[in-house]
Amino acid sequence: MRLAVLSDTHNHTANLKSVVERLRQENIDTVLHCGDLTDLNTALLLAEFRLIVTFGNGDWNANQIRQNMMYYRSDNFGGIVYRGELDGVKIAATHGHLEGVIENLVDCREYAYVFYGHTHRRKDQMIHSTRLVNPGALGGLHAEKRSFVILDLQSGDLDFHLLE
Repeated sequence: MRLAVLSDTHNHTANLKSVVERLRQENIDTVLHCGDLTDLNTALLLAEFRLIVTFGNGDWNANQIRQNMMYYRSDNFGGIVYRGELDGVKIAATHGHLEGVIENLVDCREYAYVFYGHTHRRKDQMIHSTRLVNPGALGGLHAEKRSFVILDLQSGDLDFHLLE
């Protein structure tokens, strides 16, 4: 299974539309968004995918986004921290704005991958037996070139895709 990991869209719909087109071309069916989608209209651009969203400090309409996500697919997830298994691989995700959450997810050594956002900076680092990944940001403050990740959960191949 190949998984797309996005974060920090901050209502930048042009960038998100570009990513959605790329995900269609790549035949991706599951998207993990590490928070700061920001509003329902932005979330609706991802309605065709199975969607796992961890809400961030910019997701003022989190309840509305969650309710809408569940309308489209019952296996969607919307919450502060995701802990689960995809294609036999244990993963966790959070936005990264709550102190200590990322560290606790990594330190428990239960997860092959821990994903987060918030910093708007790409990261791919092994800590213990856990791969800690930040896909970068699609919108908001411009710390680095806009980016997202596609991960093959079986092979571990992880590619950062930079937006043009």
